Amino acid sequence: MNDVIRVLIVDDQALMRAGFRALLAAEDDLDVVAEAADGRQGLELARLHVPDVALVDVQMPVMTGIETTRRIAADPALAGVHVVILTNYGLDEYVFDALRAGAAGFLLKDTEPAELLQAVRIAARGDALLSPSVTRRLITEFAARPPDRRTAPGFETLTRRECEVAALVAHGLTNEEIAAHMVISPFTAKTHVSRAMTKLGARDRAQLVVFAYESGLVSPKGDRS
Repeated sequence: MNDVIRVLIVDDQALMRAGFRALLAAEDDLDVVAEAADGRQGLELARLHVPDVALVDVQMPVMTGIETTRRIAADPALAGVHVVILTNYGLDEYVFDALRAGAAGFLLKDTEPAELLQAVRIAARGDALLSPSVTRRLITEFAARPPDRRTAPGFETLTRRECEVAALVAHGLTNEEIAAHMVISPFTAKTHVSRAMTKLGARDRAQLVVFAYESGLVSPKGDRS
């Protein structure tokens, strides 16, 4: 039972919650531990159950999904909770702010069932839900903004290798692709990524991407895609 992924669903639409619950409950390795109809209740249930993954709607009454994400990310007792933002709108301002707040990634509500199940498992591993195509959209978003150098604390402590790895993560590369690019083992690549995240206080790869662009480590004009 230790391999069962515990999921919290936070959405103000009862029908949406029921659909997600039915889909997740049909899987042997997934367990819905609780449901919440607004962000405040979601935060309370996250503290009560400490799930592996929280599926959080971006727009809700009482407390938004972004504020819920921010409070989960700020609570040391919830460090192991990976928030996945649910949205109808794709990569909009809400989702961008949610990534800054500490979300592991985002999903469109019309995502195919198989993709949602895979996303929950990816998030539970601590990996970001940022495919290369999504990363390119993030880069476009950064490119459209005025310069905003908000250097993350600890940025100056990164080694040259860690800076290089963080830049490759920001371009959407997996650990295996980073290893091939740098001619190192996947384990070493993962270690560099983990150390960079720890030094920058990034909860996951999604935040590492945000920090990399905001700190000027990589530029949208240098997009490898």
